[in-house]
Amino acid sequence: MRWLVGWSSTAAGALGGTVGSVGSVGSVGSVGSVGSVGSVGSAGFDGQEVYGGQVGYDGETLHPVGSQLLWGDPDPLWAVGDWRPDEVRVVRADAQTRIAVLGICGASDEQLRVGLLAARGGALRHLTAWPGSYTAIVQVGRRITVCGDLAGARPVFHVPWAGGTAYATAALPLADLIEANLDFGHLAALLAAPEVPAALHDSTPYDGVRRIPPGHALILRAGSREIAGYEPVASLAVAAPPADPDSAVDGVRDALVDAVRARLSAPRHVPDIDPGPVPGMGPAERRAARGMPVPGIGADLSGGPASGTLALLAAGLPGRPGTVLGHGTGAGERLLAVTFNDLAVGGREAELERAGTLAANPRLHHVVVTGGEESLPYADLDGPLTDEPGPSLVTAARHRARLAAGSADHFTGYGARQVLDAHPARLADLLMDRKRRHLVRPVAALTKADGSVLVPARVYGAARRLARTSYGAGVEGLAEQLRQRRFDEPGDAVGASLAALAWGGPGPAARWLTGEALAEVSVRLEGAGYRNGIGPGQRPGDHRARAALSRHAADLRVLEQAAEIRSQRLHAPFLDNQVVRACRALPETLRVRPGARAEILRTVLKVSGTVDLPAGWGAPSQASANAAARAGLRRSADPLLSLFDAPLLADAGLIEARVVRKALRAAASGEPLPLDGLADLVSLELWLRRLLSRRGTCWTGTPARARAVPAGIAPQRRAVSSGG
Repeated sequence: MRWLVGWSSTAAGALGGTVGSVGSVGSVGSVGSVGSVGSVGSAGFDGQEVYGGQVGYDGETLHPVGSQLLWGDPDPLWAVGDWRPDEVRVVRADAQTRIAVLGICGASDEQLRVGLLAARGGALRHLTAWPGSYTAIVQVGRRITVCGDLAGARPVFHVPWAGGTAYATAALPLADLIEANLDFGHLAALLAAPEVPAALHDSTPYDGVRRIPPGHALILRAGSREIAGYEPVASLAVAAPPADPDSAVDGVRDALVDAVRARLSAPRHVPDIDPGPVPGMGPAERRAARGMPVPGIGADLSGGPASGTLALLAAGLPGRPGTVLGHGTGAGERLLAVTFNDLAVGGREAELERAGTLAANPRLHHVVVTGGEESLPYADLDGPLTDEPGPSLVTAARHRARLAAGSADHFTGYGARQVLDAHPARLADLLMDRKRRHLVRPVAALTKADGSVLVPARVYGAARRLARTSYGAGVEGLAEQLRQRRFDEPGDAVGASLAALAWGGPGPAARWLTGEALAEVSVRLEGAGYRNGIGPGQRPGDHRARAALSRHAADLRVLEQAAEIRSQRLHAPFLDNQVVRACRALPETLRVRPGARAEILRTVLKVSGTVDLPAGWGAPSQASANAAARAGLRRSADPLLSLFDAPLLADAGLIEARVVRKALRAAASGEPLPLDGLADLVSLELWLRRLLSRRGTCWTGTPARARAVPAGIAPQRRAVSSGG
């Protein structure tokens, strides 16, 4: 894991000491790496070194474990984890004006300096407009600005502490800092309504630790905090000017090309030095045994449009995608394309055939990773502790098997479906804009899939009701639905689309929660209705699409931590700020067309000279994932039942163990239950067990090595707290 952490204290030099010196960073516009930013500076009272006026109880300096100081008192900032030297840059205009950028950022040093000067006047949006995936922190005097991203893949957390405010890009370090207990209200909302921002609000699994929403920035002034949005808000009273589809698609193409080029232009890194020959093992076998990725750049090649686009784009752009810094002839090498072949579950033959056709490109080196029953979901319930829970925990071993054969910099197509496809609720947006005729194509596709002549009337009626329903009424309706335990049974595509035509819906795991937990979530929803007043200022389709994107980005963040390969970086260009902005500019009339995502990505590929694509490219394929989940449940039924013999979720009052065990047996026997809901329950139970078995802490100098959830979970019938 990698994160940044710092704080803003209430008064400058509270204890009369300073931390480090950033004078070694250089003059105006120069850049320093993590190792050259500075070291611990002068001492405070009694010769003790201080950070932001904070000294440990045992005389230790309070600072994160394994950290590098970027700048010091009175508002210090650290980078924690295995950051690469080029992933941390600090540029300053003077002693009190500086910017730190952590991650992959395509901006030059001069662009960072110009952006820093513009940020002195309070401008924020330009700090998030450079290609790449990064977090920008600006300090102007005592004012600190931390910018989150639009998707939620790089969140920012904050907590009141020591009279000021501590912030980080991970929630667990802040929870350790204040010895936070679990927020059971948030955990209940995570199961009952995971894609409803009104239920989750700004809470985290740790009580007292808050999250800033996507598209916002945290602004600190001498300890006081403010959360401000940096994106313009569209008016609900006046329709937006019509967007030109061709120009919008060109914008997506340019944003994706810039995102990929930003990764290609970054320095290459050799993961490790080969210690030498081993009898009976070649270089690839030795590297796999050590769990190290292949040097250079690679990409997933599943046969789908998103991963295929990134692989062909990275291989086709000018540059040297596979050349490692200091190695090779400079003429370029083939890009490593990895395809996962699940031997335990069939149904992906067409995708594998398309992947093989794409891999015939001479710029690609194709590697097929096979997986048997040992790579099914739920097969491996052991793994590292992640910052937050997420359903990816049950499939982490499956992804790790694929990523272990990947490169040090590996492209993935995560997020393409969420940023390009049309959420069913966008049909209501079309009705609000009086564009009824554009409903014909999506409704015709649903009718063809269902075969019933009643589908058009049902879909149009649901979209019309949503268009006429206010945000407050929609949230109150969801709260009432949870209290009354009214849950739709899993059905076909038409049923899922009809259920999605609402401001928010219950999560797939809600049916297995206790009445107390559902009542708590309904209270949070009703409180959010009063808190938000007239609503989020968005149309229902746009609102649901943003919530789904945030949920997906959060789960990708969990996957990166759970399936992490040492020295490897996963790149998801579809979640970059500029790509998300470009995709949001696509007109609704284009989004709702069946096959729109494949057509858009086909246009993007023309840049790299790829015109001939295999037949069926872009066809949807979710059936194989569901089949793998059911096969994994069937194979791992006994370990899962043992997991819920005495679950922590039951101690917290969120579930009844016998109810979940009955659902696991039913799903393993083939009953049509929502498998996503079971994945949510199992992953949350696993995360709680890993959190409570943890013995370390993220800080030195804290009293008795304080850590989050110090007392564990006390068994009780009703443990749900408001948390909001």
